[in-house]
Amino acid sequence: MRDLTRLLKPKSIAVIGGGAWCASIVSAAEQIGFDGVLHPVHPSGKQIAGRKSLPSLEAFPGHIDAAFIGVNRHATLEVVAQLRSLKAGGATCFASGFSEAAAEDSAAQDLQAQLIKAAGDMPILGPNCYGFVNAFDGCAIWPDQHGCRRVDKGVAILTQSSNIAINLTMQNRGLPIGYMLTCGNQAQTSQTDIALQLLDDARVTAIGLHIEGFGNLRGWETLAEKARSKGIALIALKSGVSQQAQAAAVSHTASLTGSDTGADAFLHRLGIRRARSLPVFLEALKLAHQFGHLSSNRIASISCSGGEAALAADTAQGTGLVFPPLNPRQVKDLGAALGPMVALANPLDYHTYIWRNPAAMTQAWAAMADDDIAMTLLISDYPRADLCDASDWECVTQAAIEATRRTGRPYAVVASLAELLPEHIAKTLMDHGVGAIHGLDHGLDALDLLSRPMTPPADPVLLPGSDRDAGLLDEQSAKLALAACGLKIPKSVAVTDRSTAGPAAAEVGFPVALKTLGLAHKTGANGLALGLTTPAEVEAAAQSLADGPLLVERMVAGSLVEVLVGVTRDPAHGFVLTLGAGGTMTEVLRDRASLLIPASRKEVKARLMGLKIAPLLKGFRGKPPVNLDALLDSIDAVQAYVLANAEQVEEVEINPLICTQEAAIAADALIRKAQ
Repeated sequence: MRDLTRLLKPKSIAVIGGGAWCASIVSAAEQIGFDGVLHPVHPSGKQIAGRKSLPSLEAFPGHIDAAFIGVNRHATLEVVAQLRSLKAGGATCFASGFSEAAAEDSAAQDLQAQLIKAAGDMPILGPNCYGFVNAFDGCAIWPDQHGCRRVDKGVAILTQSSNIAINLTMQNRGLPIGYMLTCGNQAQTSQTDIALQLLDDARVTAIGLHIEGFGNLRGWETLAEKARSKGIALIALKSGVSQQAQAAAVSHTASLTGSDTGADAFLHRLGIRRARSLPVFLEALKLAHQFGHLSSNRIASISCSGGEAALAADTAQGTGLVFPPLNPRQVKDLGAALGPMVALANPLDYHTYIWRNPAAMTQAWAAMADDDIAMTLLISDYPRADLCDASDWECVTQAAIEATRRTGRPYAVVASLAELLPEHIAKTLMDHGVGAIHGLDHGLDALDLLSRPMTPPADPVLLPGSDRDAGLLDEQSAKLALAACGLKIPKSVAVTDRSTAGPAAAEVGFPVALKTLGLAHKTGANGLALGLTTPAEVEAAAQSLADGPLLVERMVAGSLVEVLVGVTRDPAHGFVLTLGAGGTMTEVLRDRASLLIPASRKEVKARLMGLKIAPLLKGFRGKPPVNLDALLDSIDAVQAYVLANAEQVEEVEINPLICTQEAAIAADALIRKAQ
């Protein structure tokens, strides 16, 4: 991996080109306080942003640590090669029209290959890249305005969108941004390459990642492991969809998983916390900056309004956060602070009896915190300073700071409306160790992310390999292939002469099912007859089913639950294993959980227990539990088949896997693979 130190912490910058973008580079560097050597470079020697440009790179005094290349894509190649020959520390390639233009554009792909060759061992960002702002060291290569200020400690944010990066720098929530970096199309230097190096900067407290696509999965696994070892939270905002191979998909699994399931499973596996919106992304980063990972999901809330207390409780629904009942110590201390008129609970409405009394407010807020509480929320919206007397809320700030100092426990002031926590107050709170949350809903979602247990290291995901043309195995062939890996299947006989179906049924044992082989979805294609109990019934049904060979199969008795076990190859993320309600309930309930292969038995069991059908698996309303070990064995068998056939397989599905008190048996199976 190339060393990015000179590029990201330059003492000398060359700005190559003559347009307005290059003038903006000079302005952005001045804005952040860059005090090193900075020279525009243009053959005309013209003035750029008040600075006379040098006629060539050779005229640059001393070494070049970092360069901004603001010329067209063809000229960029020559400039990169020249910078490399001068032993520059690195460059940001601004021009577009490389591989990001279109995957099928061979000319653009060729230009990208030439760019990588020209750069050699010199690191480059982009192309199609805005560059970065380093607010720690006061340097920027940024062809636009930005909202960053100098900071001593803070978060790093890496985006795959330059415009989103601009917007994030303009946040006024008090989040200290140490690095804002854009990655462009990552021709040479990937998002994970950059993040891995930033983890070695002791000033970085958390890393935010706006991700459009993952690329090298192994790089992400390395990043996640390093962040885990350092205790640094990774917060992701994943946009876009993977190119899930669904055009030829025939299974229920493919329709259930959707285009984003693989990305979600990959982030979950890595322990990267996924925010679903920009505000949650920012609030999670801000909380991670101050508090890191929360010790638990147990929180407390205190406000001077019953409406706010109820809103806090309601907003937490659907998250993993809990408001535990007050313990005896809290009840005693809160009673002493608030008197007999306040009904004590968590969330707590402390009424307005102690408002404007910082000492009494501190006493109550200190009493609410506890060693068993990961975060105590102080809900308070500050007034509009242009119309109201903001000093009336100074008591909130004072009491929050003093309660934090007195107890040493984590607190956060929460504005239910994001705009009602002014930035200067947020900074004051944060400077004194108090969290500042903009928006109750976004804040609780952020706390939920940070309260989730750290994911233990997992085996590397099974890589998806290259695209392949795949065909469908008939049900009998699919079952036999899976049975060779340990899956239990019913006794069956395949017949091509339908007149022999009756004797075949007697051989396998009644009741039987008749199935036309070669049909992916038999019910809608007249390819299935169930519950046949005599040779006569079998012979009659055989004459009415759709054309093709027949599978005569003994039906599974004693069904307690029907489960779906499916796998789809996701070209962007690996092989997605989906577990869910099976049989006729698959599409109705859409009850499923997805993870990536290989998945440990422990993780599979945990995800099964998170399904809506979990009570049925454990035994419900007098019915016995299923044989869970047999169910897990079946899932292990499916994984074993995929691991052994990764270069050919596209889809595998068992639906239903019939779970009984004694066994788990595949009543139907589908495999789509390259032949």
